[in-house]
Amino acid sequence: MADHFVLICGTCNGPIPAHKAKETLDSQLPEGFSTRLIDCMAGCDRPMTVGLQANGKAQYLFGDIQSPADLSALAEFAHQFRDSEDGWTSASTRPLALYTKTLSRMPCLPPEGTA
Repeated sequence: MADHFVLICGTCNGPIPAHKAKETLDSQLPEGFSTRLIDCMAGCDRPMTVGLQANGKAQYLFGDIQSPADLSALAEFAHQFRDSEDGWTSASTRPLALYTKTLSRMPCLPPEGTA
């Protein structure tokens, strides 16, 4: 059962159709991941946008995903993300192809009642 997710913007008009990106990532992602096509993720200036999320982990949004090499870098990052306890990674440890494509990293939401 999946507990990590790759979210692919289904409305982005980049060089790779969203359904093709989903097929490619489905074949490369580590165990425990599921891909979902999502309506607009507000990265319209940098299509295609792709996010990674899991409960209790930081969340990431990447943009300008435009090639098979970018998709492979996302799959490589998915391994790092899955293996990280809190999802927090530094730019220097992510695949080089994603270095300039990171749009945001949001910390995980703390449990209720904590600051």
